[in-house]
Amino acid sequence: MSTLVIVESPTKARTIRNYLPRDFRVEASMGHVRDLPQSATDIPANVKGEKWAQLGVNVESDFEPLYVIPKDKKKIVTQLKEALKSADELVLATDEDREGESISWHLLQLLQPKVPVKRMVFHEITQDAIRKALKNCRTVDEQLVRAQETRRILDRLVGYTLSPLLWKKIAKGLSAGRVQSVAVRLLVNRERQRRAFRQGSYWDLKATLEAKGKEAKGEFEAKLTTLAGTKVANGSDFDPDTGQIVAGRNVVLLNETQARELLERLTGKPWTVTDLEERPTTRKPAPPFTTSTLQQESNRKLRLSARDTMRVAQNLYEQGYITYMRTDSVHLSEQAIAAARSCVEQMYGKNYLSPQPRQYSTKSKGAQEAHEAIRPAGSSFRTPKETGLSGREFDLYDLIWKRTVATQMADSRQTQVIVQLQVEDAGFRSSGKRIDFPGFLRAYVEGYDDPEAALEDREVILPPLKKGDRPDCKNLEAIGHETQPPARYTEASLVKTLESEGIGRPSTYASIIGTIVDRGYAQIVSNALVPTFTAFAVTALLEQHFPDLVDPSFTSKMEQTLDDIATGEAAWLPYLRKFYSGDAGLETLVKARESQIEANVARTVAFDDLEAKVRIGSYGPYIEAQNGSDTVTASIPKDWTPADLDAELVEKLLKQKTEGPDKVGIHPETGEPIYVKIGPHGPYVQLGEKTEDKPKPKQASLPKGVTPDNLTLETAVGLLSLPRLLGTHPATGGKIQASIGPYGPYVVHDQGKEGKDYRSLKVSDNVLTVTLERALEILAEPKKGRRTSSKSKSALRELGAHPGDGEPVNIFEGPYGLYVKHGKTNAGLPEGQKVEDMTLDKALELLASKESSAKKSTKRKSTKASANGNGTATTAKKKTASSTRKTTTASKSKTKTS
Repeated sequence: MSTLVIVESPTKARTIRNYLPRDFRVEASMGHVRDLPQSATDIPANVKGEKWAQLGVNVESDFEPLYVIPKDKKKIVTQLKEALKSADELVLATDEDREGESISWHLLQLLQPKVPVKRMVFHEITQDAIRKALKNCRTVDEQLVRAQETRRILDRLVGYTLSPLLWKKIAKGLSAGRVQSVAVRLLVNRERQRRAFRQGSYWDLKATLEAKGKEAKGEFEAKLTTLAGTKVANGSDFDPDTGQIVAGRNVVLLNETQARELLERLTGKPWTVTDLEERPTTRKPAPPFTTSTLQQESNRKLRLSARDTMRVAQNLYEQGYITYMRTDSVHLSEQAIAAARSCVEQMYGKNYLSPQPRQYSTKSKGAQEAHEAIRPAGSSFRTPKETGLSGREFDLYDLIWKRTVATQMADSRQTQVIVQLQVEDAGFRSSGKRIDFPGFLRAYVEGYDDPEAALEDREVILPPLKKGDRPDCKNLEAIGHETQPPARYTEASLVKTLESEGIGRPSTYASIIGTIVDRGYAQIVSNALVPTFTAFAVTALLEQHFPDLVDPSFTSKMEQTLDDIATGEAAWLPYLRKFYSGDAGLETLVKARESQIEANVARTVAFDDLEAKVRIGSYGPYIEAQNGSDTVTASIPKDWTPADLDAELVEKLLKQKTEGPDKVGIHPETGEPIYVKIGPHGPYVQLGEKTEDKPKPKQASLPKGVTPDNLTLETAVGLLSLPRLLGTHPATGGKIQASIGPYGPYVVHDQGKEGKDYRSLKVSDNVLTVTLERALEILAEPKKGRRTSSKSKSALRELGAHPGDGEPVNIFEGPYGLYVKHGKTNAGLPEGQKVEDMTLDKALELLASKESSAKKSTKRKSTKASANGNGTATTAKKKTASSTRKTTTASKSKTKTS
């Protein structure tokens, strides 16, 4: 008896194959094999004329989805059908969540198996887990499938109904989404708060004191807290909207003069400890990771995006290193608790174990997905070093291992120490923290979104003071402070907010944030998500005309309804009818509002503190202002965000258009003027003016740290002289130059036939002054591993340099499995070949074979094309027509099953 097992990916297939009997054949579906049409070309010919065809959902017939097989999946479906022909049993082993359940259901609809079918679920890929899952198979859960389908239909209705409206009224290429638009509004509202923020300032005193006496020795710091019995103002006392002290607060607000006068008055006066309090506290370890908390902590500690975190976690799961990474649960199995406690005992000792096994309960009502938290897989946890992992995979596994092990460690015992001091009528306070027993902190400390909060977690040891002690004041200084606007969202804090508000599912946050950035709604600047002018325009339109769709509470209730559909507590069809086709439904609203929305108004972003208007144009945002009876426009540089725009910058951009650019000076050699301009990519210098004889005058971008305000004539001349010839390489005789490119300053070594070797300059290097000796040092450093493309992953393993050209030969993992890469040539690894067993010689053989077959293939195609003329195109059309008929049939079979 032979069994066909279908999973989602080749990596998962390779891992699971190790734990199945020999007569089991494992194939990968490569994710979803059917979906709603992504473009007009995907829509079957027999329904193209229907009004609802573009939606991909038949809103006229009980919201029946139109499922098609994507072009890149047709070959896979054919292969799966062939594999099923020789099988006596089919096991669907897709992931244990709604998406996985949906993939299994679609496979059933397409394959129409005549053999017995089992649904096998597991949350980790280990021998014990797979054997247990084989013994406890079930059928496909229709309720989970229906919940996923309803969610997919709802997302399609929102996206495909609102997005065309945004194209017409604002700009092409924009998109709206059920969760995406709410997330963008959160970013925009935070930026509005930052623009409305009014800075306040205050002063206080900080003292450095030294304890006297035999026992109490050592220095410590204290801050001013009261003056004549009244609290001294700090940042929490200010109103962010006015920059003034909150009305009704009884505080003393010190300015610089008053603070310095107070300092003079207190200098040399005696200090006394008036009170001392010690508060013992305990701190418990954080729960094990869920999808959401893993994304948050990975962003804080590893600076990984939510999308990268999920991609790496997926690899770890499919290779058998961690349990399933899409989960809302913080529950740990008895097996996991035992494994974690064993790690604690072996690595830290029995006294670091929690007295009792520690279990966590999931608070989220909608928690479903997998039934356990994210943890290292297996009944015994491999330490990070034992895994053999490297790079991001090692870092993420290390994070998961530490967090899981820490859950079974003893509480951290600490003592908070608060010392009150008095000098004249001024009250000072010193705070300390003593860690009496580190407990779980030995293994893991949770990260913070606020860097200031992290400082509070440090141990601060104060001398053993007592009431009545008289420490010496070694130094007293007046310090000025300015209140800070609310922090922008990072990916971590946005994920945290979305989850706490009940908006969307944690398993979708990675793709949502990725879409927000890809669509130009936000830029990532120093790990913060900064909304763009387009985000402001789209949010304003949706707030005015479709307020429910960007209301967090409305979206949260929608999410709850979708969860209720999954459990059978709510009916899917009535809900879709009301949401889309009702009197206040989305379709009705869009039809009613479309004629009311003026495109010119929708493309305008208004700021209260600016007279000029910002408009969204075909080539990006621009400023529009009146100059007498004339209208002046100026493009806003691509990297600028609403946060950067103030009255001074607006004036500079407009002045450049009306009066011409600022002149830095005259070039000492050519006698031409040098201008500093602001273009689409930011500020730059230009030599002379554009004329018929010189249509492209010399230009150079300003490097980091150089602005139009601090630019000197000497720096401008230097920038315009780039690239600089530094000299020749002593080994090759090749030229070495320094210049500035799209990615910043660099040095380049011209190696003749071997090409050019580029290296980025370090932050401390100046492109205008870097020497030949320094360039040689940088060029001599080992080159960092290349990426195959901007979207590719890091190499799984570096095998070495190709003997032919010295270029790297590395192993990567793609959608179809493992492969070796050299230059533009990729060659798949043979079935069963392990990464760790691969050698450079084997890789060279694979690459040579691939290059040879590619040449033969090119030659055959060329010969065939000459002989057949247009015959190939005709055959392709016949195949396409055949595929369309099959797709339509598959869609009909789904209707019957439902």
